[in-house]
Amino acid sequence: MRGAHTAWATDEQYDLFKTYLNSRHQDGGMTDMDVFEFGAMIEETPVRTRIVEYNQPKLNGGSILKYACLTDVLDDGLSMVYSFFDPDMSDRSPGKYMILDHVEIAREMELNYVYLGYWVAGSPKMDYKSQFDALELCINGEWVQYDSQYPSDTEPQSGNNKTILEQVSGLALPSVP
Repeated sequence: MRGAHTAWATDEQYDLFKTYLNSRHQDGGMTDMDVFEFGAMIEETPVRTRIVEYNQPKLNGGSILKYACLTDVLDDGLSMVYSFFDPDMSDRSPGKYMILDHVEIAREMELNYVYLGYWVAGSPKMDYKSQFDALELCINGEWVQYDSQYPSDTEPQSGNNKTILEQVSGLALPSVP
């Protein structure tokens, strides 16, 4: 059961986020994020941002949050800023599911693109993003069709303890004509 809401942080989202990080990204830069920093990540945005939640109904009524994606709504598409999920659901490929669902949301909104967000070539945790057709990468400021051989000489970076913010702060997106 999907619901898209104004970006407003909840305790349930934060609990799921922390469970996700502790299970899948223990050595990442976001594991020390407290509830206030999480709230800022969700709520403090200069663009139109939504939190897309995927809930599982309970037998006795109500539901429980299983997946979530912080999503920016742009003029031409949806940008999947950060997604997280219940690690017990990993066998259901929640990352892929959320991408496919965002494609459907974009179609419903008559938007042309779904931006999959930050990707590191060779990272097993991000490799699922490269498994989609019509994938483009921004390389040296230009959008190019993804080739599974690119970049063939790139090895996963090890020992990079920079936060995602530190890693992406130097990136520049290409201008849109």
